[in-house]
Amino acid sequence: MSRTLLERRLAEVSDQLRHLRRELAVADEQMAHFADAADDARLRSLVSETPLAEREHREAQRHAESMGRHRAELVAGIDALERTQDELLDRLIDTRD
Repeated sequence: MSRTLLERRLAEVSDQLRHLRRELAVADEQMAHFADAADDARLRSLVSETPLAEREHREAQRHAESMGRHRAELVAGIDALERTQDELLDRLIDTRD
């Protein structure tokens, strides 16, 4: 791969990393919100012992779990891009020799 192509690919990966890191920051905030909402719903369900409260708790818990899965996907994507970036940097250094 030519040096120019490596540099272009590195720039693309860098942009993708920046985007995913911003998404991760948003997901972290949303995760905290959904986890708090699920905890509140769980407490309301325990106190009220009504089917409606239990259903609200299950729904809030599903939202929190879904956000947790989304966050895990973002982290995995960031890890993969960082590995790609490292490989591209190694190849770029090799082209200088």
